[in-house]
Formats: sequence, structure tokens, C-alpha cells
Amino acid sequence: MANVAVIGAQWGDEGKGKIVDWLCARADVVVRFQGGHNAGHTLVIDGVTYKLSLLPSGVVRPGKLAIIGNGVVVDPWAFISEVEKIRAQGVSVTPESLLVAENAVLILPLHRELDENRENSNSVQKLGTTKRGIGPAYEDKVGRRALRVIDLKDFNTLPMKIERLLAHHNTLRRGANLEEIDANALLESLKEIAPKILPFAGCAWRKLDDARREGKRILFEGAQAVLLDIDHGTYPYVTSSNTVAGQAAAGSGISPRDIGYVLGIVKAYTTRVGEGPFPTEQQNEIGEKLGTRGAEFGTVTGRKRRCGWFDAVLVKQTVVTGGVDGIVLTKLDILDAFETINVCVGYELDGATLDYLPADATEQARCKPIYEEMEGWNCSTRGARSWADLPAQAVKYVRRVEELIGAPVALLSTSPEREDTIMVRDPFVDR
Repeated sequence: MANVAVIGAQWGDEGKGKIVDWLCARADVVVRFQGGHNAGHTLVIDGVTYKLSLLPSGVVRPGKLAIIGNGVVVDPWAFISEVEKIRAQGVSVTPESLLVAENAVLILPLHRELDENRENSNSVQKLGTTKRGIGPAYEDKVGRRALRVIDLKDFNTLPMKIERLLAHHNTLRRGANLEEIDANALLESLKEIAPKILPFAGCAWRKLDDARREGKRILFEGAQAVLLDIDHGTYPYVTSSNTVAGQAAAGSGISPRDIGYVLGIVKAYTTRVGEGPFPTEQQNEIGEKLGTRGAEFGTVTGRKRRCGWFDAVLVKQTVVTGGVDGIVLTKLDILDAFETINVCVGYELDGATLDYLPADATEQARCKPIYEEMEGWNCSTRGARSWADLPAQAVKYVRRVEELIGAPVALLSTSPEREDTIMVRDPFVDR
């Protein structure tokens, strides 16, 4: 039996939350390994909707251990707020069911302010960030000046660490005409939040190693998606962390050999939130129809998502760079009302035909999609739970997607409900 890593294989919003929750029935431990509360996962369980940003999706299921790994940047105030929110929905969240890696980096108010200032400034390129401080926190992490969860345990050494951090940030703030951060005020706010988050803090890598040795099944939950990866995405319109499957090991403290099966989540069409190139975007009635039928608004920001046809070129590329073994195809039912459906099978760039997305952002913006037209099925697939429930043209569409991207469909999702899922192979068992 294999542990499973779940990653987005487009620009995010592919439906990872539902799939992770569905797989939780077969897992013992669920781990978030990168990103922060800029991610958004919506779960619909027995008619109740849960909207998660920072917490692993497994936290809403009884009997599962949820872990926020060291690769995640943690806003302690957002963390406590989200815990309290789902407790109010009747979910039990305790230090026995939720663990935060003690070596995870903290997002502070100064990170949020810097992020917002940069994104709102007319002097810099807008990247479409969520303004939640994710990028600046990662900058401090690699700059070796960040505060970590474990630092909240020792208020004797914390002032020195704050001073080191503010030596950098107050210099930036002076240059941006922002008021400097008062070290004592920051210290007091951290003293106030520390007792609320520290009960959840612990040695995540040890807990995961124990689970591995006991033969427990571990599910690694990614945030965002491969096309937003800091290295392999549409740079600079990306997130500030690695979103590929390899980060599941580094971001949780487990061996890459123990990851096992990598499941890429792929929407049956394509969406994107924020700025950046989008070759198959439909700024027309088709895009509006996809957005309306798919309820395409961001879980975290509420921003309207840009919509377009399925891009097999991009997904074939993310299958390779993301390390994907099999995919989950979601939201097939959104295509039910289309007479014809286009699939991008290549790009035209300056007279040349490409079968990949170039790395340069200006070239990405000039790529023109080459479409293959397929007949739609014009009937409902919503709620289908077996191949026999699908019309022939829908099955043909799924098989063509498999062929074009070079990866098999392991699961097929036909509605937001957990059980409306067709399992072709069990990622924990079938290799």
C-alpha cells in the first residue's frame, strides 16, 4: 500500500478539497506541506459546506490526524480564527487531532502589510497575490531571519530574534514610506497569541515517521497547483513555494521514497485567478457560461475566476514536472450543456507550432491555442457514480484527455458531493 500526495495540476481551484476529503476515508494522517492561508479548499459533507484555508482537509473527519508541515507558512491569528470557525460548525479540533510543525515559519502582520503595499503600488508589476503575507514570509525564511512557531516558546530569546527581523523590515518600510514596526508592540502581540497556538505545536517529522513505521496511510495535501510553482509555474505570476509533489517530502520531513502515488487534480476545463498568461481563456459567452455553471469564485478571496477550454498541453507538462502518476478529473458535469467542446492540443507562436509552454512570460502571453473540436453530450452527468452512468461522448472525452496528457484517470468527480466520484483505481492500493 502506498502513501498518496495530492497536487493541483493546473492553476489551482481544481477541487482538491473534495478529493482529499474523499481519500481521507482511506487514510490515517493528512498533511499540508506548503503554502499558507492563501489556499482555499471547499468541502461539502452531508449538505454542510466547510471552507478551509490553512487547515488540512482531514481535520473535518473524526479519527484522522491532521498535520500542518514545516513547508507551510502559518499566520497564527488566521490559524486560531479558522479553528474557532469550524468548531462553531460542530467539528472537534484538539491538539490530539491537529499538529502544527514547530519548525514552520510564522506570518506576521508586517508581512501582510508589505504584501498589500507591494501589490497596490503602481511602481511594481501586479502579480495577483492574495495580500496575505505569504511571499514576504517565505522571503524571510530563505533570508534566515524568520520567526518560527517554536520561537514562541522562549520569550527570553524572542526579542533578539524580533530585532534581527525588524532590522530588515524597518529598512524596507522606510523606503516605502510606511511607519516602522515597534518591537515591543510586536512582542506583546506574540505573547498574546502564543498560548493559543503552542498547544498544537510539535515535532511533525517524528509523528510522521512513527505513523510510517506503524504502517499507517499518509495523505499529503498540496495547495495551489503546479502552474503556480515558484520554479515550474508561469513565473512571475506564481505563488512563493514549490507546489510539485517533491515538496511533499521537504515540506513535511519524510523521505521521498515514502510518498508513493502522486495524484494530480485536473478540472475538465481550465480556470485561473489573478494575473498571468492563459492561452485558452474565453473572454466571451463561453467563458461566462463555464464560470456561471461552475460557480467559479475564489474560496479565499471571492475573486471571479477566468475560464477557458481544457489545455492538454499544459497538463501534459505538469504531469511531468509535478511527478503525477494518475489524475482526478473534476467538474465534468459543467460541460454537460455544450454542443461542442474544444481541447487545446498545441500552440502557435511566431509561426512555429509548440507542444509545451515556453518559460518566458512574454512568449507565454503570445501563445495561440490550437484546438481539437469534440462533440458534446448535451445531457447530465452530474452525480454519476459509475462509467455506466456516463453518456458515450463523455467517456470519449475522458479517454481523449488521458491520451493527450499521458496519464490515466484514477478518479472522476461529477459533483461537489463526496460520494459522486467514480473510482477507476484506488491510489492507496493500485500502482
